[in-house]
Formats: sequence, structure tokens, C-alpha cells
Amino acid sequence: MRRGNGGRKLLVTTRLVEREMEMAALGEMHKAADEGRGRVAVITGSVASGKTEFLTRFTHRAVTDGALLLDATGAGAERGWALGLARRLFAGLPQSSAVRDEVTRLVEEAVTDAAGVTERIFPRLADTLLQLAEDRTLVLAVDDVHLVDDLSLQLLLSLAYRVRSARVLMVLTSSSQLPQYQTALLGELLSQPHCRRLRLQRLTENAVGELVAQHLEGPPADGLAAELHAATGGNPLLVRSLLEDLKDQTAGAEQDGAVGTPNRGESYVGAVLDILHRCGPGALALARGTAVLGDAATAPLLSRLLGLPVRVVEAVTRGLAHNGLFRRERFRDEAAARAVLDTVPETVLAGLHHRAAVLLRQDGAPASEVARHLVRTTPHGEVWTVPVLREAAEYALMEGDPATARDCLTMAQGCCTDEQERIAVRVRLANVLWRTNPSALGEHLSTLVPDMAQERLAPDELTVCVGYLIWAGQFDEADTVLGALERSATWTGPAQREAVGAARQWLATVSPGHRTSVPGPLPDAAVTSEPLADTACVAHRHAASAVIESLGDAPKRGISLATRVLQRFRLGDGSVWPLALALLALVYAGSTGLALTWCERLLVECDEGHGVTWQALLLAVRGEIAMRQGDLIKAADQAESALALLPRQAWGSAAYFPLSTLVLAYTEMGRYDDAMELLHHTTPGSRLDTVPGLHFRRARGRWYLATGRFHAALGDFITCGELMRRWQVDAPELVPWRIDAADAWLAVSEPKKALALAEEQRTLTPDRERGMVLRALGTAGAGRERLEALEEAVDILRSGGNRVQLAMALGELGRGYRAAGDVHRGRMFAHKAWHTAKLSGAELLCQRLFPGDTAPDSRIEISVQGADAPPGAEALTGAEARVAVLAAHGHTNREIAAKLYVTVSTVEQHLTRIYRKLQVRRRRDLPKTLSSAESVGCAHDL
Repeated sequence: MRRGNGGRKLLVTTRLVEREMEMAALGEMHKAADEGRGRVAVITGSVASGKTEFLTRFTHRAVTDGALLLDATGAGAERGWALGLARRLFAGLPQSSAVRDEVTRLVEEAVTDAAGVTERIFPRLADTLLQLAEDRTLVLAVDDVHLVDDLSLQLLLSLAYRVRSARVLMVLTSSSQLPQYQTALLGELLSQPHCRRLRLQRLTENAVGELVAQHLEGPPADGLAAELHAATGGNPLLVRSLLEDLKDQTAGAEQDGAVGTPNRGESYVGAVLDILHRCGPGALALARGTAVLGDAATAPLLSRLLGLPVRVVEAVTRGLAHNGLFRRERFRDEAAARAVLDTVPETVLAGLHHRAAVLLRQDGAPASEVARHLVRTTPHGEVWTVPVLREAAEYALMEGDPATARDCLTMAQGCCTDEQERIAVRVRLANVLWRTNPSALGEHLSTLVPDMAQERLAPDELTVCVGYLIWAGQFDEADTVLGALERSATWTGPAQREAVGAARQWLATVSPGHRTSVPGPLPDAAVTSEPLADTACVAHRHAASAVIESLGDAPKRGISLATRVLQRFRLGDGSVWPLALALLALVYAGSTGLALTWCERLLVECDEGHGVTWQALLLAVRGEIAMRQGDLIKAADQAESALALLPRQAWGSAAYFPLSTLVLAYTEMGRYDDAMELLHHTTPGSRLDTVPGLHFRRARGRWYLATGRFHAALGDFITCGELMRRWQVDAPELVPWRIDAADAWLAVSEPKKALALAEEQRTLTPDRERGMVLRALGTAGAGRERLEALEEAVDILRSGGNRVQLAMALGELGRGYRAAGDVHRGRMFAHKAWHTAKLSGAELLCQRLFPGDTAPDSRIEISVQGADAPPGAEALTGAEARVAVLAAHGHTNREIAAKLYVTVSTVEQHLTRIYRKLQVRRRRDLPKTLSSAESVGCAHDL
């Protein structure tokens, strides 16, 4: 066995694979030597092709057959030691023999008498050694003969010419890649009739498959041999190293199926480096250069990068291909390239990348290719680097690679010598950070705030960066910056004033508490056919205005403005948030269908390459649209996806948009614990006094209401109302706080207060959220007016309103008809309410309408506590089972009739059949198993 760098042990297989023909040929040469016809075998092959193992196997067999073995291995470290290999080779001579003494004397004489060594001493040495072959065959085995010192090589050649008529077999292993003078000597030797070259080729795919079978205990995965052969080119050392890694990878793990692909681990990395070091310093340098350049590597470029002649580069490249590391002048396996780069010192690697960038730029390579190297080095202060890095960043964004864009801009920021250019780069970096990782934006923004206040940003840049401050929840910082610019005597140009006005309006829209004055006149928003440029100010101002109009007295104008924004602007760093707010403006104006169409279109355009923030923001809006339409399942799914894309801390002040949707959806779905988890992991504060925070307060209040915390719910709803009135945005489309508060007053048995709030809402906004308002009026009202309000609410909500509100209105209408004595009609509306709620995912409402979480016309299972159900329980119909559950809980016949929308007579008839089927005589004899935990919950929900 042979040890490479670091003492790494290479595997020796039980059988040499795909070396049978070569071993047979060597055996024939051994047989000829036994017969007195000396032979010389030169075994060549690529580095790590298995020459050493092959030689070891043969010499072991030869010794077993009675041969005298003298063997040694060439070592590059001893090439300066005259006859160093010869000394080690002859150390194996029999002790206390005249031949050993004479050989030792002649070697020492050869060292001191270099002038006559070849003519006088080497022939005598050869004749002395040949005396050993008189009694038995002498085998001289030298591994890595290309590494021996020059005198030892000359001695071996002298011996080789003299063994033709002796019982001697010389076996030499050599690399296929030899210096020119060694190539000449070897060629001269091989021209002799008693000499033969045996070439060890790299392994075929079938041979790799045999190695896999020898190493693995279980069956290999399909295609494993082909994969290993493609990665290694059949180099035995690389194949075995990967199998070692695979063995380590699967050690201690249960292997149910086939053994799969190996990771490139320590053995593989060591094998790659071992091969390169054995190929010489030129190979290692070339491997480094090729790994650095990647697909751009060519012989001329590598020559300039490494300072080597082109012919040398081409020769070493051929050698690495011969050894299995390269294919088509590149690394065969990318893991090998990474292994090489990982061993290069940082300063050396940075220098290579910088040199590569300079050369590629001189050759006119694309900016992205040049920048790939620049970002891996340190700034050198060269003026040309900044434009290249900026161009590469834009190209990376176009290709959907924001991470590379971020690296390029970060490097460009450090290379800038012009302050204005540095600010422009810093702004662009803020764009990219917001796209990919808004959590990292806060620290970066702190460096931009002084630039904003000191009028160093372009108008569009200012608008966008103030938007980032608002996203990060830094409302006071944004207000301070805008205040400074509003007071400035120099920031007075039309575009500059427009930028300040747009940013101020944006701040006031998200955080109305920072509104300082009535917004100025709107610029023209007409759609034009001209190319759009520098329009972030217009996008922000029009989107903000659309929200204000939608929540004010002109919702139709809000729809018009929002639609124009959506039609005019494409997704971009300066427009994605305005586009999202324009969608919300449509929602607030009641056009959820139009909002859905535009949102779906934008989501299709916004793929992963645009960054997670864009996707997450649009998904949050999509969830809110679904919530407004009463599709709880879709709302929860979209909000969950939005929060999964961005960690909660990355959302900043906008976090309350998806959180409020998800809390509200979970609450209506009856998932109280999930909603509570979101509430507990949310830190309230000043951000709650914003439009997103308003949504969150309302969602939290609905959770309080659903879980019996009625006064806490009232507190949240009333606070919403106070904020909205203070902001002068008291619109139910934003938050229907009066309707929510009315529901809370009803929960604490205060119908008059509930009715007063509902009437107040109808008076203030007779045409806004009318279906919801009428539902609240009907719920709190009584008599014929109640039914009329609920019927109108149902008609309005059926035509495109919130499906959950429709289910609530249908349920209340059923209760109203039941209270009026029309039991059958009441039951019909209750059934419709249940099915509508079920379709919407409103499990909480389903439970309140009918027990057991089942359709009102289906059979239900009777829950039991013991091992057996009550006798006859399986014969109960669904209606009978519900009556039985309620009766077992002590409800009177009238109470049961009221809860199930049936007449008292019908309950009595059901009970008669229940007694008969369960074989009991009276109500108190009903089995207690009918009141198990599940049934108790059902009964209390009725």
C-alpha cells in the first residue's frame, strides 16, 4: 500500500480490477526470466492509475515463487543525493555475502569517482549483481523511476542492457509525463527487444462498477458507477476516495435501500490534492488558475494570468486531462475545483482574482464576468472598477440574481472615490437589500439618513428611501428628514418639491399620525405611451392618493387612480410598494374582484428572481383580498406563504398586514391556539398606531371576542375608532370598528348599544359596507324590521360580498324566522348558512350553527366513554343523534327545538324513537356516554 499526503491510506482491493491482461503479460516475462531470458518491463500510466499497487501485487507473487527481490521507490526529495536510490535498492541484498560487500564498495567508489562511473564502475556493479541470478531469478523492482537521481537512473539503464541473457526481471514504473531527457532515455531502452512497455489505462465504467461492488455492502443506486466514472474519468485513486467518502457517509446509518451518491468529503479532497502535488508545481498553479477563471479559462489567458508560456500551459493541461482531473481544458468535477480553491491562501487567491479581472476587462469580457472576480478581491482604488460593478449588478438583477447584485454594489461602495457616486451606489444597494433581506436594511439606512437630510439624493431616490424608512418603522426619522427638506431654501426645484410632497403623502398614508398638512394638488396621472423613467415620485403619490380617495368620499376616483397606477407602472424597486398599496386601494373601495385580477397578474410577473420581499408583499395583499371575500382558507394560505418568505422581523411596520389577515382567518376557522401564538410573538408599540397596526388591532379584537374576552375586544375596537376619527379616516372599509363593537356589545347582552352603533354606521356611510351594516342591524334588532334588514343584507352579500358575512347573515335570518314561528324557513336558512360557512372555511360559525362539525342533514357518530357504544346507538339518524345529545345534557324540549330549528312536536317524536332504539323509558335514563367530551362541546356550541 501507498500513502499520499497527510498519511492518508488508500484502499487495496481484494482483486485488481481491469488489470488482468497486464498482469498476465508480466507473468510471461517472469517466466522468460526464469528460463534465462532476462526481461525489462516498464509500467506507465497516469498519476494514481494504480502502478504502485500493481507492482506490489506482482512482486509479492514473485517472492512466493522463489525469486530474490530487490525493490525501492524513487523520491523527489532524494534526487540531489547521488546514487540514493541505488543504496536503498541494494540494501535488500543478502547479509554477510561477498556480493553485498562488493556492491557496497563499488557504490561508495562511484560516489567519489564521478568521472569514471559509467565506463568503469557501472559495468562491474552490473556483473557483480548478475552473480545473484545464477541460482535463482532476480527481480529488480523500482517504483516511480522518474523520480530517481540521475546516477541511479544511469545505473538502472546499464543493468537493463545487460540482463538479456540472465535470470533477471527488471520492473520499472514511470509516469506517462516525463521530462524530455528522461523520455529520450526511456525510448532508447524500450527499443531493445527484451524490453516492453505495459500501459495501465484509466478504468472503464464497467470496472468502476466492479470497484463499487467490492466496496459497498448493500446494492448501489442506479447509475452510481456511471456518476463516479463521469466525476473521476476512471482514475482509480479518485474512484476509491469517493467510495471511502460514501462509506463514511453511510457508516452508522441504517440503509434500507440502495446506496446513493457520495458527498465529496475528506478522502476525495485529499486525493485531488495528492494528484496535483505528484504532477508537479506547474500542475498545481494551473489548477488554481483554471479554478479561478472557470468557464473563461483558455491557454492564452492562463498563460497571462500565471506567467507561464502557452506551450507549458497546454502541456500541463493535457497531463491533467490524462490523469482524469480535466476534461476539455476544465475541471471534470466542480468539487475538485472547489477543493483546489479552498487550499489557496486568501491573499494569493485575492491576487489571482484581481489579475483575472484586469485581464478579462482588457479582453473585452462582459461586466458580469469581470465583476465575478472583483467581488472576490479587495478594493485597489482603480477608477474603472465602479462602473463595471454597477453594470454587473444591473445585469444580475435582470437575470434574477439579487445576491450577486448585492455583492457587486457592496464592493462598488468600497471602491468609490467620488462622494456623489458613492451615494448613488448606496441607494442602489438599499434597493437590492430591500428586495432580498430587509432585515439588513436598517443599518444601511442609517448611513443614508444624513445624505437625505443634506439634499444629496436625487428626487426619485429620496422618495424610495423615505419609503424604506417607513417600511422599517422609522417614522420619526422619515418625518425629520422631510421636515428638513421642507424648510430648505435650496431644495426648491419642481422635481424636488414633488419628491418631498410624495414622500410626505406616503408617510401620512401609512402613519396618519404624522400628517402635517393637507396634501397638495395631484400631478397629472394620465396614461401615456411614452417610456416611463424616474417616476417613483408619481407612483408613490398616486398610490397614496388612491388609498385616501378610496377611504374618503370618492371611492370611484380611488378606483380610477389605483387602476391607472396598476396600468402605468411595471414591477420595479420604486414601484412595487405603490403597486401593492394601489391593490389595497381597490380593496378599500370594494373592488375586490378587480384587485384580485391585478394581484394575480403581478404575482405571475414576480418570480423568485425579483427577490423575496416583492413576492411576500404581493402575497400578503392577496391574502387580504381573500379575507375580504370571505375565503378563509385561501387567506390563511397566502398570509402563511408571505410570512414564510420573509422572517417576521424583516417586515418592519408592514408585518401587521399578513399578521392581521392570518390572525383573523385562524380565529374565524376556530384555530384559536394558532392565532394566539401569532399574538404572543408580536411586540405592540407605536407601530400599532398605523394603518397596518389598525388592521392588527381589529384582528386581535376579533380573537378576543371569539375566545370570550369581550371587554378586551371592545377596548381594541374602540381604540380603532378613536384613531380613525383622529386621523379623519373613519371608513368601515378600513376597519369596521362600529360593527365589531356592536358584535361585542351583543356578546355582553347589550343589544341597545349594539343597535346604536350599527345605526350610527348606517347614518354616517349609508352606501359603504352596507351588507355588513345591515347584518349587524338585523342581529341587534327585533321584529319585522330585523327580518327586513337581514334579508336585504343577504341579497347584497350574495351579489359579491364577504362570504363569511353572508353566512352570518343567513344564520341570523334563520334565527329570526325561528323566533317568528316559521321553523321550517328558519331551518332552511340555517342549512344555507352552514354550507356557506363550510365552503368559506369558517369552522367556528359551523359549530355555532349545528353541533358535531357535520352537515345538518348527515348522520353523526355518538361519542362514547367506554369500550362499547350504547345499545342501539348505531340506529339513530343524524337528527335523532343531535336531539339525544342535547337531551342527555338536560336541555328542555323547547330549548332543543329552538337550537335545532324544529318544532317542539318534532323533538317529542324524535325522543319517542330515541327511547325505543336505546331501550330506555325516560330522559334521565339516556346513556351518560352521550355526554362525553366531544358531545359536550357540540351541545354547548348549539
